[in-house]
Amino acid sequence: MPTNHLENTDPKEERLEKSSKLAVLIPLAILILAYFLIPSFRNGISNAVRAISNGGLNGVIEYIRGFGKKAAVISFLLMILQSIVAPIPAVLITLANAAIFGWVKGAILSWSSAMVGAVLCFFIARSLGRDAVIKLSSKGALENIEDFFARYGNHTILIARLLPFISFDVVSYAAGLTSMDFWGFFLATGLGQLPATIVYSYTGGELDGGARGVFMFVIIISILAVAIAFFRKRYNEKHKTSL
Repeated sequence: MPTNHLENTDPKEERLEKSSKLAVLIPLAILILAYFLIPSFRNGISNAVRAISNGGLNGVIEYIRGFGKKAAVISFLLMILQSIVAPIPAVLITLANAAIFGWVKGAILSWSSAMVGAVLCFFIARSLGRDAVIKLSSKGALENIEDFFARYGNHTILIARLLPFISFDVVSYAAGLTSMDFWGFFLATGLGQLPATIVYSYTGGELDGGARGVFMFVIIISILAVAIAFFRKRYNEKHKTSL
C-alpha cells in the first residue's frame, strides 16, 4: 500500500499541505454551490457530460465547435472536468481538439489542459484523502493502481501515462495518496502523456487506415515500455541481493 504522505513532515511541509488543501477546497466548494444553486450552470455541466459520454467523437466536435471563439476555453474546461469525473474518456476531447484546431494546436491544448487536470486530481487526493477519491472514481480502480505502484515504485507514473488503457485520472488520484514529491509527479506526467497526446492529435479523429497502424504502434511501444521497466526492476533487485 502507498505510504501516507503526512508521516514525518516538518512544519513548513504541514503549512504547504494546509495551503494546498485550501486551494483545492475553496474552488471545489464554489463549483458545488454553483452547480446546485445556478440552474444554467448545472444544465451546462449536464449537457457537457452527455456530449462527451454519449455523443461519440462527432458529438464532442460539434459541442465544442458550437461555442465559436470560446471553443478553446470550453475544451480546456471539459478536459479538467473529465479529469475529476474519471469515467469520461479524455481521448475524445483530444481527438476533437485536433479536428477543430489542427493537430499541433490541438495537441498543445490537450496536453496543457490534461496537465492542469492531473495536478487538480493530485491535490484533491492529497487534501481530501482516500474516501473522497473512492467516491470520485471507484475502490476497485484505485486498488488496481495501488498494486501498480507497489510493483513499479517511482516508475509507476511514467509507465502508466504511456498506457492508453490505464485511467489517467485514477493514477493522479493514487499518486496524491502517496508520499510522492509533486514535481516528480508533474515531470513524469508531462513526459508520459506527451507521446499519446501527439499520436491522438496527429490522427485527427480518424482511427482507420494508416492511423490505425499508428495507434497499434503506440500500443506495442507501451507494452514494451512496461516490459523494459519490469525486467529492469527485476535486474536491480537481483543485483542488490547479490551485493
